[in-house]
This record gives sequence, structure tokens and C-alpha cells, in this order.
Amino acid sequence: MPEVPSVWTVLGMLEWATEYFEERGVKSPRFSIEWLLADALSIKRLDLYLEYDRPLSSEELDIIRPMVKRRARHEPLQYITGETDFHRVTLKVKPGVLIPRQETEELVDWILKSYPSDSKLTVLDIGTGSGCIPIALKNERPDWEVYATDISPEALDIAKENAALNNVEIYFEQDDLFTNTAFPDVSFDLVISNPPYILREEESALDKEVKDYEPALALFCESTDNMYRAIEQLCSQKLTKDGSLFLEIHENHSDEVLELFLNRNWNGFIKKDYSDKPRFFKGKKTKNSG
Repeated sequence: MPEVPSVWTVLGMLEWATEYFEERGVKSPRFSIEWLLADALSIKRLDLYLEYDRPLSSEELDIIRPMVKRRARHEPLQYITGETDFHRVTLKVKPGVLIPRQETEELVDWILKSYPSDSKLTVLDIGTGSGCIPIALKNERPDWEVYATDISPEALDIAKENAALNNVEIYFEQDDLFTNTAFPDVSFDLVISNPPYILREEESALDKEVKDYEPALALFCESTDNMYRAIEQLCSQKLTKDGSLFLEIHENHSDEVLELFLNRNWNGFIKKDYSDKPRFFKGKKTKNSG
């Protein structure tokens, strides 16, 4: 364990905790303590460097120490602080809901760029989790009518809280993708999903902070074919004649997803993310598919 400073300052905590995290194999050790310390002190992360010599009070240390212990056990930063930023909105997150990823922000960006700002669409997000996708979309496109489903009551509670936090109206309903009973009388111009797409045999390769802390219900599917076949069937019932489907997909199974849709009379293609990985699918039913 690194040597404990005689007097705790911002710089002393940054240096001590960075070494402490490094010894325990925590990802991004310096960034981790910057995130936690900025949250505990209610300042911006970059402002820490303007207050290097600031002494930490006993009250502040009482807040910081348990946060550091939790991070040392590889708990995700977002669960420790209880929130994260996502595409110009702030979201509450806690165990039981998947932490929104940068790739999902890219999906939101792509969707927004695909429709003019004055468009009026009816939208469904399947497997909404924290509500990140529909909330970000509604925040940018207030004229859109946005619906969202999730199988988890706990996730829906958090999503509803996040919608209220960001002053947007989203219609939420609990639903199992494989039974598909939500919003029976609504047709959608746009369907979106970032479904569970990691196969169980891939679990051992995941980071400790993912597999030990994030909800398995939001991570894993039994098979790629079953998951996306269910989405395709839902869209065949719910999507308007000219409606579009946008998906976030597993980089290693993009060909399988594309083939599944093309074999069911869809036009579609795969788009790469900023890391050059095949991450997204966009598709439409063909005109003669009935």
C-alpha cells in the first residue's frame, strides 16, 4: 500500500489513490480518482488542478474514503457516484441498470442526423435500460412521440426517474421482447434497440467491473439469432410501411445480424463505430415484403 500523506491535500489524494488503484489492477487509475474526488468535492474534474494544495477536511475524507474502497473492488465509477452524462443529458445510474456507453451515444447521433430537426416521428426504444436513448432523442427532438419498453421493473423505475430529471415525456411500459404486448395500438416510424447481445460463453472475457457489477439481464442473450429474430418479428408488426430500424450490435456478430434481416426481406447495412468496429445496423422492410 502506498505511503499515507501526513496531511491530505487534493494532490496528495490524487497521487496516493492512483498508486493504490494501480496496485489493485483498477482500470484508468488516475482518471478514477479524479472522477471520484471531483464528485466528492462538487467541482469539475479539470478544476482539481487549480486546487492542488487545498487541504481536505475530515468531512470530505469521510466521503472520499468509502468511494475509493468501492473503486478498488472494481465497482464502476458511475455506480459509485450514481450518475453519468450521456449526449447532453445527465442520467441516474445504479446497479440493476446498464451503464450507457459511448457507442450508444454514437447511435443516437446517427439517428438524429438521419432525420430533419422539424420531423415528427413516433418512436419505440426496446430494452431502454436507464432510458438513455429515448431521453436523449426527446431532448433533441421535442416533437417526436417517444415510447420505451424494458423487461426489468427496476430499470423502468430508473428510466422514469431520468425522464423526469430531464423534463421530457416518454411513455414507458414493461414488456418482454419475446411476448411483445406493449402499446398494442401504436405503429412506429422508428424502432431502436440496444439489446443484450453478449453470449454466455463470452462472459469470462469481460472486464471484472462489467461481469461482476452490471446486470446480466441487460448484458447476455442465449443466441444472436433468437434475439434479433424477435426484434425483426416485432418490427414486422409495429413498424410503419416506410419505417426504419436502428440497432446497436455485437462487433463479432454483425454479419449474422445482417444476414438474418436480409433473409427476411429487409434492405439494410452495417455501420462502423468510431473505433472502426461493425457496431450498428440500419434497415427497412422491402416494399414487396407484405
